[in-house]
Amino acid sequence: MSERDSEPKKFDVKVDWAGGKSGVVLVDQMPAIKTGKESEEEGYHTPEHLFVASATVCFMNSFVYFTEKMRLDFKSFSADATGVLEKVGRSFEITEIHTMTKLVISDEKMKERFERALELGAKYCFVANSMKCPVTHEHEILIE
Repeated sequence: MSERDSEPKKFDVKVDWAGGKSGVVLVDQMPAIKTGKESEEEGYHTPEHLFVASATVCFMNSFVYFTEKMRLDFKSFSADATGVLEKVGRSFEITEIHTMTKLVISDEKMKERFERALELGAKYCFVANSMKCPVTHEHEILIE
């Protein structure tokens, strides 16, 4: 990691209201993300979905980073994640996120190294580490 990597980075996001409880998330040079309230706006991403997705994408990226460092090649990776929204006091919170990963590799002998990469990916996911809810992981490693 270079000295530059330790410098603070900013991530700019713009949200424009689109009427009702819907809006559009805009990031320069990226496709827009339509957002809304789950029960009112079909086909829109809710803040809850985006919250869970951010932890899951970060976990995937961290896992891929460690496989590259460990010189591991895998065939496929997918992760299903569930966030639980509950009333806590007078408000609502995501109280937990659980991720189920399915990883396909080609060599049984490499399974332990992939388990380690998954473990490190979870440990060093900075998004999950920034959340106050617990983020748990289960993994299924298939040999093809």
